[in-house]
Amino acid sequence: MGNVRIGTASWTEQTLLASRTFYPRAANTPERRLRYYAHHFGVVEVDATYYALPTSAHAHAWVDRTPADFVFGVKAYAAMTGHPVEPARLDRDLMQLLPKTLRTARSVSARDLPPEVVEEIWRRFRAALEPLRVAGKLGYVLLQMPKWFPPNRESRAYLERAAGRLAPLPVAVEFRQAGWMAEARRARVLEFLRATGLVYVSVDEPQDTPASVPPLAETTSDELAVVRFHGRKQATWARPGVSTTERFGYLYGREELGEWVEKIRGLAQRSRTVHVLMNNCYQHYAVQNAKDLAVLLESR
Repeated sequence: MGNVRIGTASWTEQTLLASRTFYPRAANTPERRLRYYAHHFGVVEVDATYYALPTSAHAHAWVDRTPADFVFGVKAYAAMTGHPVEPARLDRDLMQLLPKTLRTARSVSARDLPPEVVEEIWRRFRAALEPLRVAGKLGYVLLQMPKWFPPNRESRAYLERAAGRLAPLPVAVEFRQAGWMAEARRARVLEFLRATGLVYVSVDEPQDTPASVPPLAETTSDELAVVRFHGRKQATWARPGVSTTERFGYLYGREELGEWVEKIRGLAQRSRTVHVLMNNCYQHYAVQNAKDLAVLLESR
């Protein structure tokens, strides 16, 4: 389908590299891996920007190493979505602005960061993506909100401020709290996102936990729809302290992926572009399922 791009939520995940199932031996540098990946897929999500702020040098390199029609989804830095941050991974000048007691902490809550640091984080993140925007290669910025981000007035105000801080970049929002998409609230939430200029992220993920959002194929933008696949490991989805392998190490069967074929086709009729990302990043799982889904979309 011409307006559907399928890819994975990382191209350098360590178990994928170690599995030697996708990259040839010659793709042995970050540059060669990205060039090889972009030969197979039309979109990728940058996960590293959640852990450390990107730089314009990073963005320039991504532009230079990919075809003209390739695009990137970029995950927002942890502090921008209320997640804890590692002070040691902040830019040095920003770390120096922290109180001494926080500089050596392993992890710091986003709400404990000084306001001037928070404002500078948003500014630097936005500025770093400018090369992607200018090149037409920025698919979206992903705000992945935590499970402690509830559907209330304060949260809606936060999302409105986030949209303003990142404007005019395309911004997609993924919820990890079931209440946002509760049946009685769903229509109001979607209308709020549309009015605010935010793109709702449809998800396939484990169900029946407080962090489970139903697998609804919805879009709040005529320009963009985003779908993310997280696997279906229900036992570890909401469990604190588990590794990403434990949470996302799930290989979809074709019947499971087939449940989304008509849903994605429906999104493609309502939005100019649909980005579908496999976030079951363990060994070859995401790459394989991205290829599987592409075949299903073409054949049915």
